[in-house]
Amino acid sequence: MCARVNTYYVYILSNEYNNVLYVGVTNNLSRRVYEHKTGALDGFTKKYNVHKLVYFESCHDIEEALAREKQMKNWSRIKKVVLIEKMNPDWKDLSE
Repeated sequence: MCARVNTYYVYILSNEYNNVLYVGVTNNLSRRVYEHKTGALDGFTKKYNVHKLVYFESCHDIEEALAREKQMKNWSRIKKVVLIEKMNPDWKDLSE
């Protein structure tokens, strides 16, 4: 029997004007982005209308994903912007 491989995502959301960034982690990126977009979750992203997926990366280990999320949360805005613009130079909503 093969071992099941899980995928975890570290992601960055922004608002319409790209001046607010949010870093999160999930095991279901499409569901989590949907929750942010519909305001199903109270908190920072709902309060500041942060629901545009501008960056994501995947990991197969939850500990690795959580460490990466923590690392990115401690980065300066400039470092996050550089990361986003390598993958998504036009800041398009990657969930569409």
